[in-house]
Amino acid sequence: MRMEKERREIVEHLQKLITHGLTKGTGGNISMYNPQEKLMAISPSGMDYFTLLPEDIVLMDLEGNIVDGKRKPSSEHEMHSIFYRERKDIYAVVHAHSTYSSVLACLNWGIEPCSYLIGSAGGNVRCTKYETFGTYELARSALEGMQDRYAVLLGNHGLLAGGADLPTAFDNAEEIEFCAEIYYKCKVAGDPVLLTGEQLDVVLKKFETYGVQPEEEE
Repeated sequence: MRMEKERREIVEHLQKLITHGLTKGTGGNISMYNPQEKLMAISPSGMDYFTLLPEDIVLMDLEGNIVDGKRKPSSEHEMHSIFYRERKDIYAVVHAHSTYSSVLACLNWGIEPCSYLIGSAGGNVRCTKYETFGTYELARSALEGMQDRYAVLLGNHGLLAGGADLPTAFDNAEEIEFCAEIYYKCKVAGDPVLLTGEQLDVVLKKFETYGVQPEEEE
């Protein structure tokens, strides 16, 4: 099966969207890009994640053509492919309807740096204005909102996160959902104390090597 590894990994992480509390039902979508194949693997539209098979994942080129797969691809495929066309540091994209990110998106609030964990996104997380789902306008808005970042809130919609691989993109989505919860609860209680620009710069520098383990000696 073409791009079997990517297809299996997407099925696994779609199920994790549910089990990790990042979405409900068939909400959200996930994709991966293989630069050697020049193809994107993306979740199908409206299918139960726990009945999915790897062959249900659709392969598309970056012009929106289906290359392999019998299923209808996610209606948000343009919002994924635009990142693979325009960003050379993103090879996986996770879209979730997680609760607190969606609450902030419906308030049209971004996430300010009240927790150092926002460093996983590369800094503050912006919120875009509302655009209809499945449109090029939403895709372009998401790309612009995530400029120099690895996460963005989609106005009146949800969360989008990217990364160099799918585990990283998924972790970014989880971390930013946690930051969204912290930020919202801080705003309910009062005004959160925000990290200064200098403090955030230190955090971002440390995130460059976070999770990088030394190579084992032979």
